[in-house]
Amino acid sequence: MQHGWSARLTALGRANTFISYVRDELEQLLILQDRQQKIRQIENEIKNLPVQRKHLEAQLAETAASLEAIKHKAKQVEVDRKKLELDVGTRTESINRLKTQQYQTRKNDEFQAIGHEIQRYEGEISKLEDQELELMDQADKLKVEVTAEEKKAATAKDSINRQMNDLGEKSKALEARLQELSKERQELSEKMDEDLLDRFERLFASKGDSAIVAIEHGICTGCHMKLTIATVKDAEAGKEIVNCEQCGRILYIPA
Repeated sequence: MQHGWSARLTALGRANTFISYVRDELEQLLILQDRQQKIRQIENEIKNLPVQRKHLEAQLAETAASLEAIKHKAKQVEVDRKKLELDVGTRTESINRLKTQQYQTRKNDEFQAIGHEIQRYEGEISKLEDQELELMDQADKLKVEVTAEEKKAATAKDSINRQMNDLGEKSKALEARLQELSKERQELSEKMDEDLLDRFERLFASKGDSAIVAIEHGICTGCHMKLTIATVKDAEAGKEIVNCEQCGRILYIPA
């Protein structure tokens, strides 16, 4: 009788030890999953850094292009104004030449013809000077716009440079954290059963970062399907690694 109780106690001890072993495996899997999820998240962040840099570079290029465009417009207005100034000068010279001819002529019809020509040039000069005044007014406004755009460009450049530096620091921090997590993951993997680790890796790769999931109210929180009573009881017993009969994920009972 005493021998029978001893045997039962021994068997019970072995069962408890096995249950504890399974629970330890599940706990290690959860830790491993957490590390791998963080690794994947950081890898995605690192991949996104060049996209962010290109976006900032595009902003900088756009600001520079905007400044260059307003400067070019201001230069073109000045070129157009100087051309009008030259045109006015050319017509003024023509008027002076015609006036000399007018004084020298003794013919009345020729004098009148030259007078009409002088009036025509004077009318053109008046229009050209009006255009020149408009361009001068436009140039003054553009000068203000150029100054404002230069300040805007300088502010944008400073901001983008700071953001670029921040991205550089973020990249270093992410790389350091990735190395740290990868080391932890390697250490965890070395302590685990190879077959179980292989099952976990395949599930993690195919199920979107969730290879091991909790059972809540008899439902697999991975695929959200109701589990059979037998599956839930097996998971509660903790004697073996249990998988969802629908999605294949490893199941555990949350504490």
